[in-house]
Amino acid sequence: MKRIIERTEDGSATLFVPELNEHYHSVKGALTESQHIFIQMGLNHSQAESPRVLEIGFGTGLNAFLTLLEAEKKQRDACFTSIERYPLAEDIVHQLGYPEIIAPEASEKFYALHAAPWNQPVRLSSWFTLHKIEGDFTHFDFQSHYDVIYFDAFAPEKQPEMWSQPLFDSLYRQTALGGILTTYCAKGVVRRMLQTAGFTVERLPGPPGGKREILRASKPA
Repeated sequence: MKRIIERTEDGSATLFVPELNEHYHSVKGALTESQHIFIQMGLNHSQAESPRVLEIGFGTGLNAFLTLLEAEKKQRDACFTSIERYPLAEDIVHQLGYPEIIAPEASEKFYALHAAPWNQPVRLSSWFTLHKIEGDFTHFDFQSHYDVIYFDAFAPEKQPEMWSQPLFDSLYRQTALGGILTTYCAKGVVRRMLQTAGFTVERLPGPPGGKREILRASKPA
């Protein structure tokens, strides 16, 4: 799958996939989007002292990096699991330049996220454990429960197989009591599938300059 690096409006990079005619992030701001949807509305909303995070789509590693930084800042012992079907090549990872604009002092930790072996847990800092899974989310049998889920797949019209009722039903079963799921997609059909799965769903304001609304789904405690 070919990927082209592009700069978004907040200065951070994203990737464009010509095959899908789709970007990995909002062109209005990759960093702004990830920080708002997954950290502020997701991780920071969770009441779990040691949050177990599941990410659908490791992608550029931006969400993982922001989660690592936040876990260290708040001293919350985060266990971060991410499943990815198409891992990035090392040269693309370095061209993204995320550490330089986010946290230059943590540059080594960003590259450690990508260098970490797949399919096994790796302790990357005192407050962060990474478990990258190379595989297809639509055929993966999860064994754990999660306090926070970042649903960051490509858009429904680009990857409809990732946005189906059986998959949201499965994610509901894997969500811990009181757990939450956040996603950038606020389409009515997605909201209804989450509700059918059992989640209580909120529409929340989207990131500054980006989408008007996002979704946060909660599993009753």
